[in-house]
Amino acid sequence: MWSHASPSHPWFTPVNLLRASVGVALATILLKALAWYLTGSVGLLSDALESFVNLAGALFALTMVTVAQLPADDNHPYGHHKAEYFSSGFEGLLIVGVSLAILWAAVERLVSPQPLERVGWGMGLSVLSSALNGLLAWQMFRTAREHRSIALEGDARHLVTDVWTSAGVLVGVAGATWTGWLWLDPLAAMVVALNILREGVALVWRASQGLMDEAVDSDAQAAIDTTLQRFVQTLPPGALRFDHVSTRRAGQRQFVSLHMHMPADWTLRQAAALRGQVEQALMAAVPGLRATIELLPTDVEAHLDEHPDTGKGAAQ
Repeated sequence: MWSHASPSHPWFTPVNLLRASVGVALATILLKALAWYLTGSVGLLSDALESFVNLAGALFALTMVTVAQLPADDNHPYGHHKAEYFSSGFEGLLIVGVSLAILWAAVERLVSPQPLERVGWGMGLSVLSSALNGLLAWQMFRTAREHRSIALEGDARHLVTDVWTSAGVLVGVAGATWTGWLWLDPLAAMVVALNILREGVALVWRASQGLMDEAVDSDAQAAIDTTLQRFVQTLPPGALRFDHVSTRRAGQRQFVSLHMHMPADWTLRQAAALRGQVEQALMAAVPGLRATIELLPTDVEAHLDEHPDTGKGAAQ
């Protein structure tokens, strides 16, 4: 659910932050791979593998956000905003894949435990990479709310998952070192894998809902209802009413379509002027909203066809 956020620094745009995410992913791959090399920890190996997913996800998200910003054209009259859902879904699938790979590696190490080496260096490098991911994710969440970017939010959620992954791995590595119970290292990797698997499935589900024209969230719907009711109350009872209000989301854009009923003796100029006021009020109440309003006389009902092949359902 999106909330209003204060404008951030002009540099903090979805494209710029995703470029930064690519750079941070490269840095964390080096840090975590070195941590795994020094320690031999399968937990730290799982952490390093997820960083490759961060890199792939950031690159794909950057591509999709760039596509989403393209203007509408003849083949895409509503714009390209849904491209961001592909990014979120792709990143979710990557997370699912890497979680299965981590589980496989953890089971092998659980069967054949190995001692850990140079744990201090490995843990220090892992903490440094987590700090980079955490700071970037915090800024991404702020910018995602401001720009209503699901691709940026998806990448931020993945980075937060990476931070929790690193924390879980560090607990396992520290526990195995202090107690001598080597099975704690692969156990931590398995717990981490299950956690990021849950996050990956959630991202795929959310992307699928967006691609299926999910309605706007409850806050936006409430703002739409309040705005329409305010116009109804400005005219005599029965003079104005709205019905067949339907909404959908497409990336950064939100859409509402509705019927506006008014007295049949109004002139077209009067009706068009009021429709313009309603459209402007709706767009002011819900950022990124585009409204489509059909004008009808008060005594005319529109019957929407629930079975398109019947040929029925025209406005009565």
